[in-house]
Amino acid sequence: MRHTHLMETKPQTDFVRARRMHERGRYDEATIHAVLDAAPVCHVGHLIDGRPVVIPTFHWRDGDVVYWHGSAASRMLRANARGEEVCLTATLLDGFVLARSGFHHSVNYRAAMCFGVPRLVTDTAEKLGALKGFMERLFPGRWDGLRPITAQELKATSVLALTISEASAKLRDAPPGDDPGDETWPIWGGVLPVHLAAGAPQPDRYATADQLPPATPFT
Repeated sequence: MRHTHLMETKPQTDFVRARRMHERGRYDEATIHAVLDAAPVCHVGHLIDGRPVVIPTFHWRDGDVVYWHGSAASRMLRANARGEEVCLTATLLDGFVLARSGFHHSVNYRAAMCFGVPRLVTDTAEKLGALKGFMERLFPGRWDGLRPITAQELKATSVLALTISEASAKLRDAPPGDDPGDETWPIWGGVLPVHLAAGAPQPDRYATADQLPPATPFT
């Protein structure tokens, strides 16, 4: 695996520099990786036949490479593998920020954007390792208990890899920013935190009493 050591505290290129609320921009590896790891879903933007398309998908990271997968017959995956640049974004909503004017309402969030040209993973060992990494990210320890993947299933699945070499993050974690004098307006102000939570497991008709659902870090 190639390591780019994305450690800069300033943008790698002007393209990824935050312009609005630039003080919220982050360009260091640790922050970008943390956002990617905390978000269960990303969105991949690309052009198909000259038209913009944004697709939600699961992603996972190994070092400075972020992966996603899909059907080998997918129009999105075929487009991503043609050697054209994509924009991968991951976003976490952490809270609703309620000010005392509509103008100053906001949200607390963490977001990361990665740009680059993905490659199609063709090496069987890397592909299997990547798919195991995907499952282990969602449900640690589950992969080894699954029915082994078949050659046909592996062939029908495409995995794409994007080296994180041009990326940025943007964060907000603060109370409302009311205008001077608005603080005493007679309406509640503050933050309503938002968290991802799993509901009660719903076993299918084949699950037995001694088979327990796996834990996941995304709760």
